[in-house]
Amino acid sequence: MPELPEVETTRRGLVPHLVGKRITAVVIRDARLRWPVEETLATNVSGQMVRNLRRRAKYLIIDLERGAVIVHLGMSGALRMVPAAQPAGKHDHVDLRLADAQALRLTDPRRFGSVHYVTGDPNKHPLLASLGPEPLSHTFKGSAIHALSRSRKVAIKEFLMNAHVVAGVGNIYANEALFRAGIDPRLSAGRVSLARYERLVSAVRATLADALSAGGSSLRDWHQADGSLGYFQQQYFVYGRAGAPCKHCGTSIRDIRQGQRATFFCPRCQKR
Repeated sequence: MPELPEVETTRRGLVPHLVGKRITAVVIRDARLRWPVEETLATNVSGQMVRNLRRRAKYLIIDLERGAVIVHLGMSGALRMVPAAQPAGKHDHVDLRLADAQALRLTDPRRFGSVHYVTGDPNKHPLLASLGPEPLSHTFKGSAIHALSRSRKVAIKEFLMNAHVVAGVGNIYANEALFRAGIDPRLSAGRVSLARYERLVSAVRATLADALSAGGSSLRDWHQADGSLGYFQQQYFVYGRAGAPCKHCGTSIRDIRQGQRATFFCPRCQKR
């Protein structure tokens, strides 16, 4: 699944090709995404200029002259700029065609992505309204999540992946950040001290920053907006490395299941 670094990398790649351009048409080939694409998308969006492209958690927000388009890439989605005349593939479901004969094309083999047009503040949309702070923002603080965690028995990894606690920290980066912070992913969130939460916040930021520098991770069929691959997977400390030696101490990396997600950790470096 594209996570925050992949979505942010996509945003950065699209900005020069999209912002300031006028949308001339919308092509909906298959509206059957996670939520059906509304038939009115074309009439609402066509003719408008793109004012900005920003990210909230794992959502991309295309700000227009009137309203905005919210896009989620789901489990396998990707957004790319292509020539508008380029024939569509089997999984190319939606195009936003631009006045310069280019198109922003949504490809989504599993159709778990979504496209929504909103007229008001997109941050008040039900998908975004209750999200927690951005992990790379100054509002993401150890003291704040420490306060939220009191009396919480849920495992720290699942707590960290709760979008109401912090927006956009997915499975890969939760695994990696917990390793960097030296925290056992099985530890109850309510038992983690303030000092360790401060260390975890720093680890989350460092992990995401490194992933952004590497262009994200290339998992299965995910590519960047220009079709190139990300390389952060070459830097993983624990994710996907079950049975391999820890890069710090040599102990075999363990894997377990938590909340139907794969969890990887070093039983020696990560303390309860």
